Amino acid sequence: MSSGTENADTTDDAESDSDGGHCSTPDSDGEVAEEIAIVSFGRKMETAEEIRDEIGDRYEAIEILEYHGDVFEEYWGKYDCFVGLMASGIAMRKTAHLLEDKWDDPAICVVDEELTWAIPITGGHHGANQVARDLATMGAVPAMTTASEAAGKQGVESRAKAMDAHVVNGDSTVKTNLAVLDENLGPVARLDGPKAVLVGDDVTVLKRNEDEGCVLGTGSVSGASKESFIAAWEDALDRTDYDFEDVEFVGTATRKEDEEGLFEAAQELDLGVVAFDKETLLDHEGPTPSKSKELIGWPGVSEASAIAGGAEQELVLEKISYENEVTVAIGR
Repeated sequence: MSSGTENADTTDDAESDSDGGHCSTPDSDGEVAEEIAIVSFGRKMETAEEIRDEIGDRYEAIEILEYHGDVFEEYWGKYDCFVGLMASGIAMRKTAHLLEDKWDDPAICVVDEELTWAIPITGGHHGANQVARDLATMGAVPAMTTASEAAGKQGVESRAKAMDAHVVNGDSTVKTNLAVLDENLGPVARLDGPKAVLVGDDVTVLKRNEDEGCVLGTGSVSGASKESFIAAWEDALDRTDYDFEDVEFVGTATRKEDEEGLFEAAQELDLGVVAFDKETLLDHEGPTPSKSKELIGWPGVSEASAIAGGAEQELVLEKISYENEVTVAIGR
């Protein structure tokens, strides 16, 4: 997974964030678009309906609004993301005066009638990139300009989304996303209370949206299919008292970040993916011997990532193998 800072460059972000930036409750988490509106000219309604039919089941609500001069102002704040079926210039001119705070403003993604480009123009980390990726399943190229997205790195907002958490102190993401770009941030550290924590303005605090569940630690051979991952996860969960509703996220290794099947499976099941670096996995090595430790110095990915990702950092299910393609362990 990868993400970035905000759609503008980092300097602009730092200036705009100085006046605000908060995300204190799951209802205002700003990392996920759940209710979207497609704003379309009357002559493009057929395309708008195609979009709704194709991606509508991925959202809690998706509605079509016919464009008029004040449509954005009329519905501002009622949707998490607007999909403008129009030129980007129109969407920009009609919404610029409405923008106040990137954590509260709805995201905006524009797409052309031929579904050639899907362009997040505001709120990349707050729903627009997500919608652009969904439009990519219809053939549109997602033209994302967020900094760490372009660098192939996972920004803190994307980490929060993957872990089903929300950012408590939005202002901090300016500095922590700069650290992501410089590869100085490291993994998310889990802290269980009761504790009191004093942090500076360069520490981003993530808070879980729901009660703790389990983590699916996953390794695989190169090129394993989406179907193999899903079947392996189902097999593993069937051996426990958990099901997919209890899964916090899928844990794996950074060296598995190019496994398309893994990410396709996670997307189909609406699960986030958290990739741990080698040092983190070595610190949480599982009990089952792994040949990869001898060959390339990495511990077994499935057990180590399940342990590293779990709140209790303990295994519920040791590593199992599915058809010699995918390995799975479950942690909590």
